[in-house]
Amino acid sequence: MDAFRPLSVGLFVFALAIFLGYELITKVPPTLHTPLMSGANAISGITIVGALYCAQAEFAFLANLLGAAAITFAMINVVGGFVVTRRMLAMFGGRK
Repeated sequence: MDAFRPLSVGLFVFALAIFLGYELITKVPPTLHTPLMSGANAISGITIVGALYCAQAEFAFLANLLGAAAITFAMINVVGGFVVTRRMLAMFGGRK
């Protein structure tokens, strides 16, 4: 049962996520990028919760390090999403 080791399953899921993300970004029309970005921010929230669990648990140093990296990258995605959304809303708003 070497095929079901956690590392190989994790790598398979990671490769599948890369492929799915590429297909979504290239196939979705530009008008739907904002709702897609909102969905990505929600997924980043789930990533943050999972990474916080990994970072505080009694796992190996590598798991804690990967959890900290996941928190960093997810927060960059969330903050970037809010900045882009604010900029887009400012484009639609009237001058004050």
